[in-house]
Amino acid sequence: MSEKRDYYEVLGVGRDADASELKRAYRKLALELHPDRNSSDKEAEERFKEASEAYQVLSDPEKRGLYDRFGHEGPRGSGFGSGFANVGDIFSAFGDIFGDLFGGLGGFGGGRAQARGADLETRVDLTLAEVSSGVSKEVKLRRRITCKDCGGSGAAVGSGRERCQQCGGHGQVMHRQGFLMIQTVCPICRGEGTIVRKPCEPCQGSGLVTSEEGLRVNIPAGVEDGATLRLSGRGEAAPGGGQTGHLYVSLHVAADPRFDRDGADLHTVVSLSFPQAALGATVKAPSLDGEVELNVAPGTQPGETIVLRGKGLPRLQGRGTGDLIAHLRLVVPKTFSIEQEAALRAYAGAGGDQVEPPNERSGFWRKKRK
Repeated sequence: MSEKRDYYEVLGVGRDADASELKRAYRKLALELHPDRNSSDKEAEERFKEASEAYQVLSDPEKRGLYDRFGHEGPRGSGFGSGFANVGDIFSAFGDIFGDLFGGLGGFGGGRAQARGADLETRVDLTLAEVSSGVSKEVKLRRRITCKDCGGSGAAVGSGRERCQQCGGHGQVMHRQGFLMIQTVCPICRGEGTIVRKPCEPCQGSGLVTSEEGLRVNIPAGVEDGATLRLSGRGEAAPGGGQTGHLYVSLHVAADPRFDRDGADLHTVVSLSFPQAALGATVKAPSLDGEVELNVAPGTQPGETIVLRGKGLPRLQGRGTGDLIAHLRLVVPKTFSIEQEAALRAYAGAGGDQVEPPNERSGFWRKKRK
């Protein structure tokens, strides 16, 4: 399929479909297109993968939101992978659904579905300057990885895993209960299908050992506070060679007292004196690149704004840059010199403004009467 179809069209649901409707639609397609039922039909297998990719995105609220806003590039551009490398990955990801459909087995020919490694979470703190440019951060991880001594088998060197005689390697056993046949997890191998007679010492037969390591995370410019990046395959390894879990990186952007952020736009406050607002002036404002000059026009009113195009934050996926909006605030001084008071009274008199008369506290504003 050279061009991706709309995910809602693939599943045959409306754009307002809820989680249960999405699951029903996918279950129906999975039952129809499952490879075990279409072993020689390559097109059915491709449609099976397409439906699984659509459900993978739409069943996740965050991925679905990105898809609704930006299409197929939305989840991918924000660090979320989409699609599956093979059919086995689909069975691992949606084992609960295939378990319901195919008696808890789900894989080709009734084979046993492999376990999936645990997902991990970590947090990265960022400044607005780092958000502006994008940054590479190192995170420390403590996770379980495949044991190098046994290669993940859990069996000591020179030995190996043996097929479980109780379940015949299926990991499931059948029990008769009246007229019904009930399928449960094998109590001997605990669903593994194989057993270890001589465990590997470093991993004690689990096939996994704990490792502490550093990992570089590339964070794109323009990310939002609270966003999450998913790094596929960077979680914990799975016993028995199953699919490795994911690492979820939660991003927290520290507040900058100079700015209020609104998406890619930055808002800042610039103070003006009365003469600057009335007569015009060139003043300085903060920006992420250092101070910039603002040309204040004569007669500027309090609350007016000056917009500096492209001086905000980058938008994700290279869709331009936001603006820096300077909000102009008139600052009335609380004290001034005798000369300043005289000049101000002269100005008020020339304009016919009624003001408080001079008093013994010349050079200061009179306190407001309570």
